[in-house]
Amino acid sequence: MQPFAGGYRKGVCMSPSAASSPRPRYAIVGLGGRAQMFVDALTRAHVDTAQLVAFCDVNQTRMDVHNRTVVERGLPAVATYRAQDFGRMLDAERVDTVIVTSIDRTHDEYIVAALRAGRDVITEKPMTTDAQRCRRILDVQAETGRKITVTFNYRYNPLHARVREVIAAGAIGEIGSVHFEWLLDTRHGADYFRRWHRDKANSGGLMVHKATHHFDLVNWWIASSPEVVYGLGRLFFYGDENGNRRGIARPYARAHGAPEAADDPFALKLADNPTMTALYLDAEHEDGYHRDQNVFGPGITIEDDMAVAVRYRSGATMSYHLTAYSPWEGYRVGFNGSAGRLELDVMENSFVDPGTAGTVAGEALHGRPGTEVRPEPERGARLTLRKHWEKPEDLDLPDTSGGHGGGDERMLSDIFGGQPVEDPLGRASTHRDGALSLLTGLAANRSFETGLPVRADDILEL
Repeated sequence: MQPFAGGYRKGVCMSPSAASSPRPRYAIVGLGGRAQMFVDALTRAHVDTAQLVAFCDVNQTRMDVHNRTVVERGLPAVATYRAQDFGRMLDAERVDTVIVTSIDRTHDEYIVAALRAGRDVITEKPMTTDAQRCRRILDVQAETGRKITVTFNYRYNPLHARVREVIAAGAIGEIGSVHFEWLLDTRHGADYFRRWHRDKANSGGLMVHKATHHFDLVNWWIASSPEVVYGLGRLFFYGDENGNRRGIARPYARAHGAPEAADDPFALKLADNPTMTALYLDAEHEDGYHRDQNVFGPGITIEDDMAVAVRYRSGATMSYHLTAYSPWEGYRVGFNGSAGRLELDVMENSFVDPGTAGTVAGEALHGRPGTEVRPEPERGARLTLRKHWEKPEDLDLPDTSGGHGGGDERMLSDIFGGQPVEDPLGRASTHRDGALSLLTGLAANRSFETGLPVRADDILEL
């Protein structure tokens, strides 16, 4: 019997299609900002082991923006296809593997079509947004036998791997409970309420779109999966009702061109960033998508404050809280075991400067006036082992420089490097890991609606 997919297992991670071609051919579907990491990987670090051959999107302008990046790096522009021509693209460009970075509710459409066409798939998390779509993916994967890789880059963060190693080594014994708090600040957190994520039908809400990362980590860290979930969630801070009641709402639908948004720290300044301008402002004429909607406007159907209690099949329990309007950003997780406690504290951003609040976290500011003299936020991490009857020990921390604490580069190297790599911690994620990561969030969403505990098997039996 195959061991639990999220557990601690030895083996190797192989680049998709590496065995069938010395330089496999990749196509990317969904050319918004999420595609940039993959475009960079396939046109820079891994250009010798992987070939980018096509883009597919509903918007030609966005495909053209990414193609300019390709050409600037000395490579020929790749073929572009509209979404309705996805199947034709697979054959015309002899695609080996499809990379899915479209909006979450469309993931299953492209994953299933690619699998049925005999292609492997790499997909951004979450794998999909609801149980019905997830079951469809799992059934077609079983029929075709093709490979799905879910890009859980947080597993590749060396700090998270260190946590897994300590737990797997038995340093704190059998895990009894997990306490996990994740804070999104008013720059990063607000951004989910400006764009397509604000509609739960598109994203599954933050329990699916964002917390899938966190729930996957816990599955992986403690080598188990959720059994029963109870959740409480609400829209407490963002939205028109909350903004008007507190007197912090401004009367505009979207920030660009609105005088009322000029000095609003919650307004996204798209025109201040050339990349955002090219990908979104200049592309609006094709699909009408506004990337900079008012976080205190109507139409928000996702929650911003969520509390979840989980019992795992191992018997361990978890208390989890996600806040999307915090003054600082980071996370705290503690593992209580039969032999002690392990604590991880990470500060990613100690405060939000109002002068940069209207930019997207991770985006360059491109010389915006005044940013060169603004103070740097404090960052840092601490991993503490507290064994019974012993003094606490601060463990040595690995280098976490790079995207997502160094996880992006390591994950991309495993996926596109072209050679098998040792994977003793089982970091590579399959369709099963993708489904298991969804269980907690999907069950929590149902619990929000019913006010009752939800059995994971009643959501999706795996």
